[in-house]
Amino acid sequence: MTALPMVVHEPGLPPKVTIYEVGPRDGLQNEKAIVPTEVKAAFVQRLLAAGLPIVEATSFVHPKWVPQLADAADLMTGLKAELGDAALQLPVLVPNERGLDRAVDLGLRHVAVFASATETFAQKNLNRTIETQFEMFDPTIGRALESGMDVRGYVSMCFGDPWEGPVPIEQVVAVGQRLLDLGVGQLSLGDTIGVATAGHVRTLVNAFTDAGISPDRLALHFHDTYGQALTNVHAGLQAGVTTYDASAGGLGGCPYAKSATGNLATEDLVWFLTGLGIEHGVDLDAVVQTSGWMAQQLGRPSPSAVVRALLH
Repeated sequence: MTALPMVVHEPGLPPKVTIYEVGPRDGLQNEKAIVPTEVKAAFVQRLLAAGLPIVEATSFVHPKWVPQLADAADLMTGLKAELGDAALQLPVLVPNERGLDRAVDLGLRHVAVFASATETFAQKNLNRTIETQFEMFDPTIGRALESGMDVRGYVSMCFGDPWEGPVPIEQVVAVGQRLLDLGVGQLSLGDTIGVATAGHVRTLVNAFTDAGISPDRLALHFHDTYGQALTNVHAGLQAGVTTYDASAGGLGGCPYAKSATGNLATEDLVWFLTGLGIEHGVDLDAVVQTSGWMAQQLGRPSPSAVVRALLH
């Protein structure tokens, strides 16, 4: 049985948090080697069995750009055969209307779009400007909503950009507001290169609140490049945010920061929340075992501190 931290409640924090698992998509898309479809399917199923309420399964992006996820349709078809209607609830990323078409054809119910808070990243990642990216999102989000889907919006480079440096708070809020105005249900604010600090997190969340956007519409997506991810989660909790993206085993690097260690590890987040007495519904032992299994599949140790401590 996995050891657990002593529970000490901290006044003023939310009693419950939702962990939005992104390992199968955001984690595996950064792998150099192609992970077999059946391994991805087992990964998703193991994460669901561990109690993670949301598991983002894949991305319907063009295989030329993300060859690691070229099997998206096969993966989702296989998961439908294994999980039935439950597979239709798994979120997938759709970069544009072509990706949406593939999700609609499979009967999926939850999609996400991926925007940029900075000009340079919009041009490099989307081949668009900050302004013209919305010309792509408008019909994609509109059609998804017409199909009865829920739509999530990711905003990257919210805390810093490797080309532009610091990103103005008001610029991030403006991009997020545009996505919400188009009909996005939840906005995930990404620290893509892992440079956020606690005060910056509180300031950004408060800026959204000042703009009339409640923290319950927001999620936070941290990378642990400089070891600040859990400190930033704490700041987010203090600001009222109750949804946090995480990746089992800390999978997923950042191509723009050589020292990046990947996404915030789900196990590290679960340990942290457990110690604060915050409800999350996740079986830590099951996630640790799953990440250990995936590390074997990938042929390298997990970067998660909790996985290393518990699987020593």
